[in-house]
Amino acid sequence: MSHTPHELAEDFPGAGAQIHALKLTNPHFAKLVESYHDLNRSVHRAETGLEPVDDFTAQKMRKERMVLKDEIAGMLAKAG
Repeated sequence: MSHTPHELAEDFPGAGAQIHALKLTNPHFAKLVESYHDLNRSVHRAETGLEPVDDFTAQKMRKERMVLKDEIAGMLAKAG
């Protein structure tokens, strides 16, 4: 388990401009990115012990983050 935040810019190198453009033109994509960032911050705080959660909750949050990231990746692929 890594305690490094999974930022979209790092997970999708070179797609920063595309992510920005989609956030401006696609409200659903913008909401996905916002939800991803919120959840990512929660996972990071849990993993680093700033806001501890039980193992079940931590696993559930990581799975939800993965689902959001997969949907974001799919939208980036379609737009690209």
